[in-house]
Amino acid sequence: MNNKTKNIWALICGVLGCLCYGGGDWLMMYGDPAHTGKLVWLSIGTAQIPQWRYVLAMALAFPGIIFYGIALFAVQEYIRDEKHKKVYHYLNAFGLTPWIALHLIYVVILSLFAWLNNNGFSRDAVTICEALFANFSWLVPVSEALMLPVFLYWFYLQVTGKTRFRRAMAFTNVLVIFAILKTIASFMPESAFRLGFMNGLMSESMIIWFILILLGVGIECENLQ
Repeated sequence: MNNKTKNIWALICGVLGCLCYGGGDWLMMYGDPAHTGKLVWLSIGTAQIPQWRYVLAMALAFPGIIFYGIALFAVQEYIRDEKHKKVYHYLNAFGLTPWIALHLIYVVILSLFAWLNNNGFSRDAVTICEALFANFSWLVPVSEALMLPVFLYWFYLQVTGKTRFRRAMAFTNVLVIFAILKTIASFMPESAFRLGFMNGLMSESMIIWFILILLGVGIECENLQ
């Protein structure tokens, strides 16, 4: 099996990782969007979600992050210069660390919210869960600070012609796709679908990105041996 074939299989693993994470994102959030508190995801729908869905959403994160790692490390093979490969490699390693932590905090809070609502504590559920999220909300910007640099660096490498792809491919960057999908979501009416779609935005962006890279590999990287 040559390097090109190996990388294609690695990128397919990335698609599987998106299905794992994205599936978990929808499992933990899809429901009636009506809410009373400040956090829109502490909704009537999430209060009614059975615990098995939260358990499964968390369990899917483990194969999901493995598949993501396989694909994201394989992407470095399309970088021409060894120095740039190393920078990408380490940024990617740092960027993968917060994925499960961020997923875990939301799963735990949503699971607690549903449990409280279904065990006689519905009056205090929103207050307790909003307070819990307030304690750990710093995880969101810290996670983003670790996750985003590798994608920004990949954009820089592509737009400056330091990868095997055409420079125009830089604008298929996952962050560009994320911005487009988020803009589309802003026009959606409030619904269970919008809630699930918004929660899965990163996974949905990643799956499109991996597919676009796969298409780019087929067209532009025949010389990868």
